[in-house]
Amino acid sequence: MSMQPLASPSQILEQRLQDEWIVGLDYPAWLARIHQRQQALQAFTAKGIYPRILLVQSDPLEFLAGLMAACLAECPVFLGNPSWRTSEWKQVLALAQPHLIWDGTSSLSPRVNDPDPCQPLASEKGWIMVPTGGSSGQIRFAIHTWATLSASVKGCQRHFFGEGKGMIHSCCWLPLYHVSGLMQFMRSLLTGGQLLLLPKQAFARDTSLDPKVAAFVDPTSLLPQAYFFSLVPTQLQRLLQQGDQRLLWLARFRTLLVGGAPAWPTLLKAARRHHLQLALTYGMTETASQVTTLDPEAFLQGQTDFMQVLPHVQIIIADEDHQPLPPGDIGQVGIQSAALFKGYYPQRFTENGLFWTDDLGGMNDGGDLAIVGRLSRKIISGGENIYPEEIENALLNTGMVGDAYVLGLPHTEWGESLAAVVVPEPASFSLRGLQAVLKEHLSSFKQPQEWIVLPQLPRSLQGKIDKSRLQSAIQAHLQAKNG
Repeated sequence: MSMQPLASPSQILEQRLQDEWIVGLDYPAWLARIHQRQQALQAFTAKGIYPRILLVQSDPLEFLAGLMAACLAECPVFLGNPSWRTSEWKQVLALAQPHLIWDGTSSLSPRVNDPDPCQPLASEKGWIMVPTGGSSGQIRFAIHTWATLSASVKGCQRHFFGEGKGMIHSCCWLPLYHVSGLMQFMRSLLTGGQLLLLPKQAFARDTSLDPKVAAFVDPTSLLPQAYFFSLVPTQLQRLLQQGDQRLLWLARFRTLLVGGAPAWPTLLKAARRHHLQLALTYGMTETASQVTTLDPEAFLQGQTDFMQVLPHVQIIIADEDHQPLPPGDIGQVGIQSAALFKGYYPQRFTENGLFWTDDLGGMNDGGDLAIVGRLSRKIISGGENIYPEEIENALLNTGMVGDAYVLGLPHTEWGESLAAVVVPEPASFSLRGLQAVLKEHLSSFKQPQEWIVLPQLPRSLQGKIDKSRLQSAIQAHLQAKNG
């Protein structure tokens, strides 16, 4: 079977110009804003300069216009989180060294730097940098391209529609700068589908200022029947608590894609009881979202573990020496895919090969994958990846604590919640003061919900945390707190 040439951003946008395929923003204004951004970039690209753009916008119109303009001009673009705080902005500016900052509100840095003295490398043309975390908690950017994102869309389309050209209509309630929101935009754009941008407050009010969005979220609406709705488990949990009409509305969706964090058994049981078309997914920023998906019919029949590998992906399970293991054995998950990222900015991989995740899993004889655990200390809370080392360093840098350890505790809504165990410095310690300083430096999702103060952390002679003794101390604290 011959490979079809990849459609360029300009070809795709030209095909979709008259569609008004995005619901939830002013479509003509969006097209006009793309044109304005393109004109601004032409002042550089006409001279052969492709400036690095940092795009940090909470307004979907501004974000998607900036993204499309950057892709059309082949300028490298970094997608940013509007909730970044001071230390995170410093990390990003030092790493990305942007020439243009499209943020609308930030006063933390100049909006424009002259690209001429520091001309971007030609190899960066067309790069799309998507933010993710690292094992140290530092922000990293996974390098993607139009081709890698398109490969992910094609794999998703083939999984759900076979070799047909089925349109993917997406209901997006996830942040667009995150791979989970970004790929909903890409799926709808590339497959001829509709994209409905759901405001955060849509369900709190059961209405919207946009009449089309209001009609969609009306609990009696039949419009969701053609749509995919991507959720993290925490969002699904909240929707399940909104009453029978909202449950019937959820049950009408073609498919509910649920991923970003492990879903807990009681949540899955409730979803199954209400006959929701749940497709559990596994993927990450580095793979441009999903690489495995559980068929909704299999979910409704009681399956939750083994998920089907999407057609654009190859999975390898390996031992600690990266030697392949047979079906049934548990090992590190390795991924090969045309949708795989090209490296962590600014370092591009020297060759396309395997990406070794920090997940443990196994495959059955049918080639399906089950994820059973993690290699690192990474915590997943509400779909956000959190690296405890970053929070521990921030705590120690306050000077108020002499030792600190951060871990995840089971939580019925978030999957995991953050707990900080700290050893105070007597001369300077104040829990309220410590919490206030941390809020200045780290995003809200990195703030511990539980605080345990101990005279010292239980450590071995080698300095390693004695997890059994620490767990006992935490349990004693929680029991005393809850009576």
